[in-house]
Amino acid sequence: MKLEVGEIQINDIQIADESKISDGVLYVSEQDIKDIVLEDERFASVSIDIARPGDKTRITPVKDAIEPRAKVDSTSGVFPGVVNKVNEVGSGRTNALKGMAVLTVGEIVGFQEGIVDMSGPGADYTPFSKTNNLCLVIEPVDNLEGHAYEEAARLAGLNVAKFLGELSTELEADEVKTYETLPIFEQAAQYPDLPKVGYVYMLQTQGLLHDTYVYGTDAKHIVPTILYPTEVMDGAIISGNCVSSCDKNTTFHHLNNPVIHDLYARHGKDINFMGVIITNEAVYLADKERSSDMTSKLAEFMGLDGALVTQEGFGNPDTDLIMNCRKLEAKGITTVITTDEYAGQDGASQPLADADVAADAVVTGGNANEVIHLPAMDKLIGMYDFVDKIAGGFDGSLKENGEITVEIQAITGATNELGFNKMSAKGQ
Repeated sequence: MKLEVGEIQINDIQIADESKISDGVLYVSEQDIKDIVLEDERFASVSIDIARPGDKTRITPVKDAIEPRAKVDSTSGVFPGVVNKVNEVGSGRTNALKGMAVLTVGEIVGFQEGIVDMSGPGADYTPFSKTNNLCLVIEPVDNLEGHAYEEAARLAGLNVAKFLGELSTELEADEVKTYETLPIFEQAAQYPDLPKVGYVYMLQTQGLLHDTYVYGTDAKHIVPTILYPTEVMDGAIISGNCVSSCDKNTTFHHLNNPVIHDLYARHGKDINFMGVIITNEAVYLADKERSSDMTSKLAEFMGLDGALVTQEGFGNPDTDLIMNCRKLEAKGITTVITTDEYAGQDGASQPLADADVAADAVVTGGNANEVIHLPAMDKLIGMYDFVDKIAGGFDGSLKENGEITVEIQAITGATNELGFNKMSAKGQ
């Protein structure tokens, strides 16, 4: 499967009468956005705001982040099974608006949404301080159930991202990048002297509001399967979860998964990148055993010499991570796992809830319990109502002057387990 990604750089976003892209600027009509969002009767209102890198702006609570994309000259569409029909994606041409994101912002149902600071010390921990952000602050109608609000918010962000992406279909891309993976046996034969490496992509599926969707299907209902890496770039996988914001894989993270991009960069040089195995993170032990058994079996079937496994979330999914690692290693497949740590504010506690001697090659995204002090900002997009309640916050986190003291667990993307961050650690 071969995919061309046409990258169109967005250097600024401005409110205008007409939605269009011109000379690297995305012009957005507020009315266009309101028409898209408020078509869903579950919303009472939506306000549109813009946050730029370096602004003294704080955005919270952030739900999802999406990079606008669109298929070009294709019968399929991005985010299949959700805002487009269920058609195979991952081939042809896709345009992506780089340097920007759509952020959905609104009241939280539980306690697991995040903070994005566009400047100051908190900005170093989130990738979305580096993007021009179109922020949708969405208010539900009265008495709407929490899960229905979360679904509506997710669809609002995806529909707006789809609309913005489609503004690019007639434009010439600033750069076109090509990615290709062949069918399994052809791919193995292409570089017979290089080690065959695959990517085991663990998806958060631990229950209501802890969901990830694959071609529109809740991944808790799937068994492990194989995807072409390029399908991920077209939005075959989207976020639908409310896990701790530091290690949540937003839809933006899925679209720009750095593991996939880095494996492609090494492909044909020192590895033969064979493809992606997706698996879920189940709640019950029997389901964990089934999924990890099938994951290792697929890896064996693909003839992998090595595998890289990434996790989403912490605690309960640590068991899935270690099961996958142990069973892959037992089949002779050299395995590296990527996770983050909850080692206490002093870093002295056991960082994972499970462990095994087979897990002898571990990459960490950092300690989510590390405490940070965030200065007051000049502008707030969203609301401060939930700062003391979100994961990483505590009673007294929010000061009267707008300063915040929290664990970095509260910052969107701070310890992302795909490695889409700056934090890690080295063994002595």
